[in-house]
Amino acid sequence: MWEKWKTKLKELLASLKDGQSSTYIKRGKLASLVIYNIVIIGLVFLLIIGSFAFGAGSGYFASLIKDESPPSKKEMSDALTNYSETSEIYFANNVPLGKLRSNLERDEVKLENVSPHLVHALISTEDEYFYKHDGVVPKAVLRALYQDVSNSATRTGGSTLTQQLIKNQMLTNEVSFTRKANEILLALRVENYFSKEEILEAYLNVAYFGRNSAGNNIAGVQTAAQGLFGRNAKDLTLEQAAFIAGLPQSPSRYTPFTQAGQLKEDLSPGVERMKTVLFRMKRAGYINKQEYEQAVNYNITKDFKTSSSSVVEKYPWLNFEVEKRVRKILAEQLANQAGVSTEKLYGDKALLQQYTEQADLNMRQNGYRIHTTIHKNIYDAMENVTKNFNGFNNYVKVNTGSVMIDNKTGAIISFVGGRDYESSQYNYATSVETPNGSTMKPLLVYAPAIQSGLISANSMVNNSAFTWGNWSPKNAGKNYTAPVTVRKALTYSYNIPAARVYKMNKGNNPTSYLEKMGFTSLQKNDYVNPSLALGAMEQGVTVEENVNAYTTFANKGQFKDAYLIDKIETRDGKVIYQHETKPTTVFSTNTSSQMISMMRDVVQKGTAARVRNYLQFSSDLAGKTGTTQNENDLWFVASNPNVTFGTWVGRLNNPQSSAKPGDHLRLWAQYMNAAYRVEPSLIAPSERFQP
Repeated sequence: MWEKWKTKLKELLASLKDGQSSTYIKRGKLASLVIYNIVIIGLVFLLIIGSFAFGAGSGYFASLIKDESPPSKKEMSDALTNYSETSEIYFANNVPLGKLRSNLERDEVKLENVSPHLVHALISTEDEYFYKHDGVVPKAVLRALYQDVSNSATRTGGSTLTQQLIKNQMLTNEVSFTRKANEILLALRVENYFSKEEILEAYLNVAYFGRNSAGNNIAGVQTAAQGLFGRNAKDLTLEQAAFIAGLPQSPSRYTPFTQAGQLKEDLSPGVERMKTVLFRMKRAGYINKQEYEQAVNYNITKDFKTSSSSVVEKYPWLNFEVEKRVRKILAEQLANQAGVSTEKLYGDKALLQQYTEQADLNMRQNGYRIHTTIHKNIYDAMENVTKNFNGFNNYVKVNTGSVMIDNKTGAIISFVGGRDYESSQYNYATSVETPNGSTMKPLLVYAPAIQSGLISANSMVNNSAFTWGNWSPKNAGKNYTAPVTVRKALTYSYNIPAARVYKMNKGNNPTSYLEKMGFTSLQKNDYVNPSLALGAMEQGVTVEENVNAYTTFANKGQFKDAYLIDKIETRDGKVIYQHETKPTTVFSTNTSSQMISMMRDVVQKGTAARVRNYLQFSSDLAGKTGTTQNENDLWFVASNPNVTFGTWVGRLNNPQSSAKPGDHLRLWAQYMNAAYRVEPSLIAPSERFQP
């Protein structure tokens, strides 16, 4: 080819020199011919250089991905849809409580449940050729490559929605040509395997959108719609959709909320970005000029949610209690699935930590639906009582804890974790252990002795002073009388008869009954300490365990372990945990019947008689009071045929303060009154205990 052009050029020059007349004599034609040949030569040169560059680029691209094995369709599908989703908590009866704590909140949504406005806004802004390309836009890639090589200050981006999805779900954030090459290869493969709708739906659930009105990080358009505007993604207006679509470019800058969940003082960056999105929607033909002008002049700031509190802020004790119990359930499941027994799990600290950490991660990221047994209205009503109880006004250091349990199932209906979470984060209902005073007498002394056949409710017991080893029990107020019946001793909570009965029955291992009724905190000294009969425990017992033990009498001698987590479901509705009640026979029906009869007298005319004056309803109640040394702890636990409810008030060894005797009964009654106003048939059943 080069020789042909050289020959023609020589002929042209010769003709000019010899003055020959030919088609080349005219200057215009001569110039045109020269330019034509130069252009041809230039194009050929560029073609050669381009071919060389393409070959070199292809070779380099191939070298970057030579060690990568292409994933299968299933592997890619799993990777693209494997995004964390926030777990949710429910009160009883499927009443939503809120989202579990998580570093990133996300709710999955189907494409058909997303507003077309939002889909159009995202495509117009993030990938205008989404429906036309095969995963990659070559000119955009070349432009981005040039900007990287030249270190250009202007960055226009070269990633399609498909590439962004792959970057988030399948690759790291590493900045390198190798990662970019893998991204391009995978994008082409994804487009080959999946429809545009499938790709778009995955992106809509993956994209990060800044913070919500509670200050939490959010991902996915449904979470963004709820977190910013308090509505579902399918119900977004044009303006709201445009605002959300503008966030992914710079979420931290454009998001309207701070980390504290407060609206930013300057919202203009996000508003201006919204206007840019609207302009691109108009340019793409998704909205007309009138719609654009109306939307661009709309005051979007009035649509933002006001600052909202999280589950932790609204229900701190309940939230953390749910987390603790779910974490335990999942850790045991994971261990058992791996062939590790529950005994081995709790016998190996390293193993327990391993499975607990994995359980915690699963709990926060797997999008579980956690159903509790807590009745929302009763729980809220009791919280309100705690907040407004005037008996606490003079006792800064006094705290309280309460638990209500369904007798028939063991379900925890409600609890009070403490007076004020900001002042003390301990859960005084489920975690703090304190001596239970005279509420121990029915559980450890009288019921086991009746069960052993040593006494009955009408047996006579000496009420005079005596010494047992180094211990000389005393009645409150040194009230020594002639021998009394067991019934009277319990009604008025005499200590000496209880100590005598406990000594009489000590050889029958009465502490075994406590273990059967769920006491887990007994210490070695408790088994040999005679004052355990009066509730002088070395470590103590939680309110939950103490109240739970009392349900045994209401259940005719059957103990049903209390529980708060009813079931755990996956986001697809698969039940991975369902509580099963497993009754344990502790006492005979006869023993339980005698105990209910005696404890009914405690409420009718004994140490808890005043509680009847505080109640706004009538019910068949059987219960027991309890007081520890120096009145550090004040207890009252009572049952009706439906529920057992117990309250503890204590000063936790703070001599500067004390609870006034009787305040705990008034508080117990106020809790019950509040619950009665919410669910009267549960709190005041018409039936009575059957003898």
